[in-house]
Amino acid sequence: MASGIIFRLFKKRYSVIALERPEPCCVRRYVCFAEAVYTGEIEIEGVKGRSAADPDEALMLAESGIVSILVDPEVRLLENLKTDILIDGRMLKKDIDVSKDMAGLVIGLGPGFYPGDNCHLAIETNRGPNLGRVLSTEAPREDTAIPAPVNGFTTERVLRSPVDGVISPKYEIGDLIRENDVVAEIGGMAIRSEMDGVLRGICRDGLKVEKGQKIGDIDPRGDKELCYKISDKARAVADGVVRALEQYKVSKVIY
Repeated sequence: MASGIIFRLFKKRYSVIALERPEPCCVRRYVCFAEAVYTGEIEIEGVKGRSAADPDEALMLAESGIVSILVDPEVRLLENLKTDILIDGRMLKKDIDVSKDMAGLVIGLGPGFYPGDNCHLAIETNRGPNLGRVLSTEAPREDTAIPAPVNGFTTERVLRSPVDGVISPKYEIGDLIRENDVVAEIGGMAIRSEMDGVLRGICRDGLKVEKGQKIGDIDPRGDKELCYKISDKARAVADGVVRALEQYKVSKVIY
């Protein structure tokens, strides 16, 4: 979701700096700018992202036309980045730890955000007629915990960890998966697919994951090219973020 918004903002000629954790746990890694934390740089649909060592380098990269990824999970460097805009795209859905006092404009994505309380504006992220709607007086809908259907499959599409542990994938993104295949192991437990499809995403080998955490994504459409494409949902939410920002004259956006 976050990378889709970063991509859209970049295309709209905003300078973008993304703030990340030291060890981000991404599922759809081929379309996640956070992967630059590990690889140094990444390119998503023609847009380049690069890891920055400090705020000065982050600003230099952003102003030169490259998405900048800076490790700053606690948002301590906001004042150094010459912006007063904060967009929270972590999709935590609960226990939100930001407030509208952290920046002149705070935009929150999805459940857990309340305009006027912990943000100034929120964006609806649940699928339906209001997907991507900018909310100024009401909160986004609560999380349904049910993935949107694709070819009739919902919860079967998502792989979740049954325990806390370290993930060891057995397939690569883009591989064809059959029902009952062991896609990964966590803490000695096998994670099996409940359906046939293409492995659209899987967490990086060796990362620590928590019980119940999403660790993989299987696409029943069988199209490998979709592994390299930003989702339609992320694009719709991104359009909402752009509409929210167009109410302000903003040139630098912090994620």
